Amino acid sequence: MQKIHRRSVLSGAAGLLALPARAQAAKPRLTAISQWSAGSDGAAISALGKKFEEAGGIWQHSPVPGFTTEMMNKLRAQILAGDPPACSQLKGPEIAAWSKIAPTVNLDATVAAAGYEKVVAPDLARLHKPGGKWAALPLQIYRTNTLFLSKRGLDRAKADKVPTNWAEFNTLAEKMLAAGMKNPVSNGGSRADDGQKFEACLAGISPTAYRAAIINLDEKALKGPEMHAAFAQLRKLSNWMDPNTAAQAYAIHLPKFVAGDMGMMIQGGWAQGVLLNAGFKLDDFIIAPGPTDNGKPVFILNADAFIFWQRKEADLQAGQKLMAELVMQPAIQTMYSQITGSIPVRTDVDLSGAGWSDGQREAAKTLKDSVAVNQVVLSLAHNMAQENGLTAAMIDVITEYVKDRTITPEKAVARLSEAVDSNR
Repeated sequence: MQKIHRRSVLSGAAGLLALPARAQAAKPRLTAISQWSAGSDGAAISALGKKFEEAGGIWQHSPVPGFTTEMMNKLRAQILAGDPPACSQLKGPEIAAWSKIAPTVNLDATVAAAGYEKVVAPDLARLHKPGGKWAALPLQIYRTNTLFLSKRGLDRAKADKVPTNWAEFNTLAEKMLAAGMKNPVSNGGSRADDGQKFEACLAGISPTAYRAAIINLDEKALKGPEMHAAFAQLRKLSNWMDPNTAAQAYAIHLPKFVAGDMGMMIQGGWAQGVLLNAGFKLDDFIIAPGPTDNGKPVFILNADAFIFWQRKEADLQAGQKLMAELVMQPAIQTMYSQITGSIPVRTDVDLSGAGWSDGQREAAKTLKDSVAVNQVVLSLAHNMAQENGLTAAMIDVITEYVKDRTITPEKAVARLSEAVDSNR
């Protein structure tokens, strides 16, 4: 995505605007853009839209299918035209970056009235408070290093143990290969899919090295032994993947995965929602934490959020207030996560009842356990760790490495370090 020069766009417009009382008198209307258009994501945001309408609002959602970049290009175009949506999907460091480009709504009063900050993890809350003021609201959390195992694939390999570290993962993959499974690791061909596999490798080897290299961009860590080991593990994964997937989404292989023709899949929790939405059953697969070599839980966090853009129209301001109130409600987060396969941002939501899978309960528990041992890290592949431009440069290196099996881990480490240096 072309880099936005913050000083040249809406110069002097960056600021905060509290929702005025008069907004509450108008019929709420919300203009929103996101990348969610189909599958469980599309179903979830449509359900949210219905709740908005049931509360008396007018819902005007314009999805931009594809990767986050396409949606952000649309957002940029609307901001440049002086017509930002009332709210849009945005997350991670992009929230702070974009809030300096166009004025955002100060949600502090609405958040305080809901007591929301008390039930959101502090590190996550900080991402949504650029300048110390709430401008965006996190809605759902995914773990990108979730391991899905095909029950038929395990049966085919005559295996019954879920791998907990990379050595066990590799042993199981070899068993599946020996059992006639040509591609033990189910994959997509997207850049995000490649990035997810790399971050799962590195964080599973050393979350400390991941935080130093990927989040803090420490030069020594970027060239460290853990990075070499991560690329070496990623090469194993790429050798077990279908190289002919091209740019197709991972979902194309889900029927093969469930049938046992592919045995393992490293994905975000959203894959549960996609599998169920496609008609498969929870009994078809096992959901487990991704491999970790230090014996402690590791959670690579990806969180979706809505950012609220300043609008002068009373009906849009009323719509923003209603949307903010809905997004923070336990019932809405429960509805949303049960459709998508995520876990709620609210730490006080009870996942013991019907509608939640054992995989979601495990993910919620692992998040708490990972926080306790300081092994929660932010996803690179999904724009949580770095801004979009730097993320794209790093993922370019990773994708080239996955697709070109002649590139050595040593060369990949050097190229990734060079990409970071060129885009700092």
